[in-house]
Amino acid sequence: QVKLLESGGGSVQAGGSLRLSCEASGYSLRSYYMAWFRQAPGKEREGVACINADGSTNYDDSVKGRFTISQDYPKNTLYLQMNNLKPEDTAMYYCAARRGSSSLILAPHEYDYWGQGTQVTVSS
Repeated sequence: QVKLLESGGGSVQAGGSLRLSCEASGYSLRSYYMAWFRQAPGKEREGVACINADGSTNYDDSVKGRFTISQDYPKNTLYLQMNNLKPEDTAMYYCAARRGSSSLILAPHEYDYWGQGTQVTVSS
């Protein structure tokens, strides 16, 4: 059974940093394509970053240059390093996994498995 467990969220001031972790169990991270999404109150879930097994990545324009997605295969864990955080980054952050093609997709409906989310709050 595929399970995803996020951690690392919290409250920070604008300009601060956080690192989110997503521990996968029930499968190997190498077998799936992984991504981070976020959802703010009253807004649709949006893609933040995704990564392929070869290490290639794709980012939403709003986080380029500030966020970095990575994965550690021995630890079976996905990460999202978030620097220079802004109040508009405030949201619940979710990791997700999918099979299928190696395209770097940031569409929520393409993903099969989801974690429960971790809250990130950035104050001005």
